Amino acid sequence: MDKNGKLIILEGLDGSGKSTQAGLLTDSLTKQGKRFRQLKFPDYNSKSSSLVTMYLDGEIGGVEDVNLYAATSFYACDRYISYKTDWRRDYLAGTVLLCDRYATSNLIYQMAKLPRSGWDSYIKWLWDYEFVKLGLPEPDLVIYLDMHPDTSRALLEKRYMKSGGGMDIHERDVKYLLSCREAALYAAEKLDWRVLRCCDGKKPLSAETVSELVADIADSVI
Repeated sequence: MDKNGKLIILEGLDGSGKSTQAGLLTDSLTKQGKRFRQLKFPDYNSKSSSLVTMYLDGEIGGVEDVNLYAATSFYACDRYISYKTDWRRDYLAGTVLLCDRYATSNLIYQMAKLPRSGWDSYIKWLWDYEFVKLGLPEPDLVIYLDMHPDTSRALLEKRYMKSGGGMDIHERDVKYLLSCREAALYAAEKLDWRVLRCCDGKKPLSAETVSELVADIADSVI
């Protein structure tokens, strides 16, 4: 498959500001007249995310109850169906795709379930599974928005107080989220992700400050 498009991935824990930064980068690219498309995973507007929804709602079990390779597959199949039925043509036509989460999320949320000694093996397995066997495009750039889980959790609590929603099985488990951050930073070092610190230890940096840094990094591949 000829690779004509570009995949820019925004990653981070829940509450790290991915959706906000995706929106701000979208505004920036629009003003520049760039040809791009914004995507968000999981695709909750599609039936392809049904298994993901069941998993996050705890219908299959808690975080430690669901086999990590099964959970990986829930997310991977959602992306595969989305790619085959929706954005494959745009990608092959040379469109820049700005993704709020991607296959890289499995390296954060699922790899964290393994002991550290198994992380390298999981990275190799995932890369072969998603990008070779399933044939999904590899990312050209991954920007990891690094916010400490204590800060992101406080932001999530404010969000859900306004919306009336509730946290999923990942968001409720602070110990698990700390492990996810460790896994993310490990993957970032191994796979050359760009890491942006989004808080000073307690308080989040302003969205505008982070946005300027995200835009500068994204320009390097567009």
